[in-house]
Order: sequence, then structure tokens, then C-alpha cells
Amino acid sequence: MKTIKEIEMEISACTTMDEINASMHVNDDRKGVIRLLDKHRRRIENESMLEDKYRAMNRYEDALRDDVQYIAGIDEAGRGPIAGEVVAAAVILPEDFHLPGLDDSKKLSSNKRLRFREIIMEQTDYGIGIASVEEIDELNIYQASRLAMKRAVENLARVPDHLLVDAMTIGVGIPETSIIKGDANSVSIAAASVIAKTERDMMMAAYDASYPGYGFGGHKGYGTKDHLKALHSLGASEIHRQTFEPVKSVLFPR
Repeated sequence: MKTIKEIEMEISACTTMDEINASMHVNDDRKGVIRLLDKHRRRIENESMLEDKYRAMNRYEDALRDDVQYIAGIDEAGRGPIAGEVVAAAVILPEDFHLPGLDDSKKLSSNKRLRFREIIMEQTDYGIGIASVEEIDELNIYQASRLAMKRAVENLARVPDHLLVDAMTIGVGIPETSIIKGDANSVSIAAASVIAKTERDMMMAAYDASYPGYGFGGHKGYGTKDHLKALHSLGASEIHRQTFEPVKSVLFPR
């Protein structure tokens, strides 16, 4: 009789439910084997769900493939914080790109975002665009986000034939499709959301050294309780958005 460790090695190689159910071990009544089989059934169910979702998230790209070659997904990170730049990314995925589990970056753990970032950067054409705090205050956050997105497209190695944009249009003379909740419905936009989010998070973490006491590495510029406490205690820093409340009231009290 095989040990549970030996059975684990066999079952781990199964990629479908049929393979598990056809295994000779399904009749093994040892509790350890039963738990092992249940664990790998759940694994395969989860992998199947991720594959189904990934295929569904390709529907916008699939609909364009017959007519265009380069499709760029575009998203931004940092519209809501009261400090720091807004960062956008544009990503052109190769047609054979395959990364089940890719999703809206906000739904992914920090570790998974970083792992996916590495894969995306290695296998795709991507561009990053940034709009400064000064540009946010001068233009407003919506227009600054558009500017960052335009810069991201300009920083691609290739000129895309079509843009898939998360919930807005950017107007760069390239046909574009605005998709509501695009980062959860398009693999290209989801990939861009991962790049934009991780890029901005790293920028904000670096500000911890330049502006100690605010905790930028933790809250990433969002108006958390600790951030607001530091803002009122230390005053506004150079990277706080002066047109955003409560920064505006701290800088220009009535």
C-alpha cells in the first residue's frame, strides 16, 4: 500500500476532476487519503473557475483580434488619495499571454500583485505615465488621470491599434473603448491596473524616507485616520494635493 506522501505526488499531477475520480486511490478509506483527494478536488475546481473567468475577461480582446493587431489596456492608480502622484499604465498583451487569476489589482494580495507585475513586465509591451501633484492641483484629478494615461500610451514601444480604457476616454487619436469596471472585465486593463498600482505603491513607499512621520508607505497617500492625524500634526508636505480636503483647510485655514 502506498504512503499518503506517495499518493500526494500522484494526485498533485492531476489536472482534471476526471483524472482524480479515475484514480485507484478513490477507494482508499484512510482519512488522510480522503482529505488529500478533497483538497485536490478543491484545487481543480478553483483552477477551473480561474480559467473560466480568464476566458471571460478576454472577450473584448477576442472581439478585436480579427481586425487589429495591437490592443492596449489602460488603467490608473491614485485618483482617491490626498497625497502623491496619479500613475497610469498601458499594456499590450501578446495573443498567447496566459495568466489565470489576473484581476483588478485591488482584488489581489500584495504578494500576488508583485508576482504578476514581474510576469507582465517580462512578457508584454508596457508603458507608464505619471501626472504630478502640481498637475493634479492645476488640472483636477480627472484631467490629470487622462494626462497620465496619455503619457503611458506614448511610452509604449509599439503604437497600439485600439485602446481599452477603464471607465473613461483619453483622446489620443487611436480608436478606443471605455469599459466600466474594465480592470475586472478585460485582461489587458487588469494587467495595466497591476502595473499602475504596484508602481505607485513603490513610489509612495519611497516617500517614507523623504517625508518621515506621515506613514506614506502604509496608507499610500489615502486619507486614513493615522494619515489625517499626521497631516494635522506635521502640516502638509510637498506631495500633498493642495486642492484636496482636508489638505486645503490645513494649508489655508479660514
